[in-house]
Amino acid sequence: MKEQTNGILSPEDYEEPQCPFCVDAYKDERPVKSIPVGRVIEKADEYFSRNDYNGAERHFLYWLEEARVGNDDRGAFAVRNELMGLYRKTGKREEALSDVSETMSLISKMGIENEIAAATAYVNAGTVYKSFSMSEKAVPYFEKATAIYERELKSDDGRLGGLYNNTALALTDLKRYSEAKTAYEKAIKVMEKVENGELEIAITCLNMANLTEDEKGLEDGAEEIAALLGKAEKLLDTESVPRNGYYAFVCEKCAPTFGYYGYFAFAEELKRRAKAIYERA
Repeated sequence: MKEQTNGILSPEDYEEPQCPFCVDAYKDERPVKSIPVGRVIEKADEYFSRNDYNGAERHFLYWLEEARVGNDDRGAFAVRNELMGLYRKTGKREEALSDVSETMSLISKMGIENEIAAATAYVNAGTVYKSFSMSEKAVPYFEKATAIYERELKSDDGRLGGLYNNTALALTDLKRYSEAKTAYEKAIKVMEKVENGELEIAITCLNMANLTEDEKGLEDGAEEIAALLGKAEKLLDTESVPRNGYYAFVCEKCAPTFGYYGYFAFAEELKRRAKAIYERA
């Protein structure tokens, strides 16, 4: 989980200059002691590379408390964004939903509702709701993020691809198939331009296979599903893609879908690849 370099603002980016003649300028406020966000996330990556989610959680909670004590809203915002993803992965529903609420409160407090930093948090929040079967609440967050990302990001930015893919997943849950297909197609167009985007495209292909089954059924959608699975398998075998912790995560993520559709040998191969990477870490 890498730091979003343009997803975190410094105070001067969002605070208005204070008028020396205003009473508010003389409020007694605690000084800010910033936490080292970059190093916090870099250290967390070490835990994730070992699949040590408990260690990552302890790490983030420690620095969240440091940010609270230091009156560092910026730092707390960064850590809470990471925690949303962590709690989603580990299935901690109440913690994840609480973290969404706290993150949205920080966005309001800092006044960054229409900034890229907020859009990233909206994506994370939407993904939390989607993961816990609340897609009707996820879609509005994805829509808010889309308005900002499409305005602020270049068309080949990987964050757009991730957003479109997550939006499509939620739309599929809501049986809005046509809109979901459009979002998946937009995701693929973005990731085709991104270095090592093959992994994300593979995930999208598997998601589209699930959509096809949901919409048409296994029998009527068999040919289309097979084509999508074949494309995903080829993409995951791309030799130029680094065999790192993220590759292992993607292998684990894709293996159950291949197994579900009867591609048992390849599903086991993906699990073997992931295990080998984690053992080397």
